[in-house]
Amino acid sequence: MQDNNFNQMDSAKAAERFKTDFNRLSQEVSKVIVGYPEIITDVLIALFAEGHVLLEGVPGLGKTMLVKTLSQVLDMPSSRIQFTPDLMPADIVGTNLITENDEGKRVFQFQPGPIFSNLVLTDEINRATPKTQSALLECMQEKSVTVGGTTYNLDKPFFVLATQNPLEMEGTYPLPEAQLDRFLFKLMVPFPSREDLNEILRRTTEKVDISINKIMEGSQVQEAIKLIKDVFVAPHVRDYASRLVLATHPNSEYAIAKTNQYVRYGSSPRAGQALILSAKIRALIDGRFNVSFEDISRSALPALRHRIIINFEGEAERITSDDVIQEILAEVKSDEPIQV
Repeated sequence: MQDNNFNQMDSAKAAERFKTDFNRLSQEVSKVIVGYPEIITDVLIALFAEGHVLLEGVPGLGKTMLVKTLSQVLDMPSSRIQFTPDLMPADIVGTNLITENDEGKRVFQFQPGPIFSNLVLTDEINRATPKTQSALLECMQEKSVTVGGTTYNLDKPFFVLATQNPLEMEGTYPLPEAQLDRFLFKLMVPFPSREDLNEILRRTTEKVDISINKIMEGSQVQEAIKLIKDVFVAPHVRDYASRLVLATHPNSEYAIAKTNQYVRYGSSPRAGQALILSAKIRALIDGRFNVSFEDISRSALPALRHRIIINFEGEAERITSDDVIQEILAEVKSDEPIQV
């Protein structure tokens, strides 16, 4: 038996413990981040699913503050990498430097880059060249860095929160599909409402004392991650997730009309993994130890939108991947029997 708090409880108690901790985290982050409860929930889901998040929104919406606040409530170190056209891969992962040892001999010594942190904010990720963006591929998937033929493991938990500006296109580089696929979720950060904007202005222009409390630490997050693997997913619920993924592929057996007409490429198997893992966490948030169809469908937009490539006809008619996903959710029935 593994020695951790979660394995000492039965399923119901474990789910209730996770629900309590998750809600406390969300409430603590909401002290600083105003008006985005769903964004906070999805970011925390990605963290516990050992995934990464791509945030798309205009500047000034508190994306950097979100990472700083997470670092405080989770008591884990964070780093920030400002992506620019002249940023090099070594500026992210680190490099070997020539130093002198105690004997006066020159030797190579690895100097870690800012990627060596638990929480990493990669700001305006689409401003760096594709070569630099590709430096993140191994980090995000294998959670390791290879420099000079030597592999260095990153600390766990390891979480990348990337941001990109949807308005400013000059001087930016589209993210490669392989890198987009590394993100568990792509979240769209809307402009705040009138009420939320007033509260943001009050907090940032007046003397407001906000005390942030530590809720969890890295070891507790790792224990929670182990619990998530044990959440039960029935075969017919898992099959629903598979059919949602297959419905994004044009000319497949499960493709809908809008997919065949407007989609060039569908989502990868990682999309199915994202649906299942995030659904498990949503079940725990509700105090359950089994996944429902609704848990799957609630994660469809953030898990699939960046993994679907719209064709020229769709772009001409201003069809978005969200439009396709909404249609898929409406047409793919959850109660369809599994084919043997």
